[in-house]
Amino acid sequence: MDFSDYKDIYVYAEQRDGVIQPVALELIGKARELAQVTDEKVVAILAGCGIAGKADDLVAYGADKVVVIDNELLKDYVTEQYTQAVYQAVVAFKPSIMMFGATTIGRDLAPRIAARLGTGLTADCTKLTINEETHEFEMTRPAFGGNLMATIKCPEHRPQMSTVRPGVMPKAAPDFNRKGEVVNFTPKFDERKFVVKLVKTVKEQKGAVDISNAKILVSGGRGVGSKEGFETLQELATVIGGEVSSSRAMVDAGIMPHERQVGQTGKTVRPAVYFALGISGAIQHLAGMEESETIIAVNKDKFAPIFSVADLGIVCDLHKVVPLLTERLKKEKAQ
Repeated sequence: MDFSDYKDIYVYAEQRDGVIQPVALELIGKARELAQVTDEKVVAILAGCGIAGKADDLVAYGADKVVVIDNELLKDYVTEQYTQAVYQAVVAFKPSIMMFGATTIGRDLAPRIAARLGTGLTADCTKLTINEETHEFEMTRPAFGGNLMATIKCPEHRPQMSTVRPGVMPKAAPDFNRKGEVVNFTPKFDERKFVVKLVKTVKEQKGAVDISNAKILVSGGRGVGSKEGFETLQELATVIGGEVSSSRAMVDAGIMPHERQVGQTGKTVRPAVYFALGISGAIQHLAGMEESETIIAVNKDKFAPIFSVADLGIVCDLHKVVPLLTERLKKEKAQ
């Protein structure tokens, strides 16, 4: 099939309340890497209202061109409005590859655009590569409950589309001296299809830092055992300036909230230090944290899979180690 009209690697630059989301910058960094193989440009699509001024930030993080869709109808995220706007931009510019963050918005928007385009979509990717011989886009994601990794291609349709979980790809360092092209795009909305209206936005107040952005995570699994056990982990986290997270088992048990879950069905994290305490290390959990810079594991089972990815492993009861470590660190800080 002739896809010569389709070119360049596009990223949907998700913004909320005018703030570019970190996953957009992560994807631009990855697109920059892929574009070195395909010798193409990196283009960001930025949609919203009053957001044109954010285009320079996207250029700084690696975009060669930014397609800005600035319209009053895009003030709030509503599915149909955003789908029409981004779909029309994709049809007009014909990208070879189109990437979205696997956020609540990305997971809502990407499949609708893929369906209207008649192309495929690989969701929740953890690895993206370009085959240097065929130049095909290879999208890797967990399959069969995370028990194996599947690499998926889309050879017969364009664009090749994927969503990527936040935290999987590292952000490139920004260069605010970079120059890029900014193009304004005006979609033609069919307002007859606007059947859903946003009545009110209610934002939950969260005191804790999003674990995806934490530099240090103290994560507990089934071995922690109870809410009291997580209070002990919180003491350690407080001393070292970290956040507490958990495996799925503790969320399912009702001990930890879902927004604190690390893993395939939770959040993907890459902190500087990840404490895996009482976590066995099932592949579903490893998929969410194995890119951490330093992994410190404590588990009674010396054969626990977590030790295969740990930089430092301690075979011991975490209920003995954690209090001792906390007290030692408190004394170090007091000196």
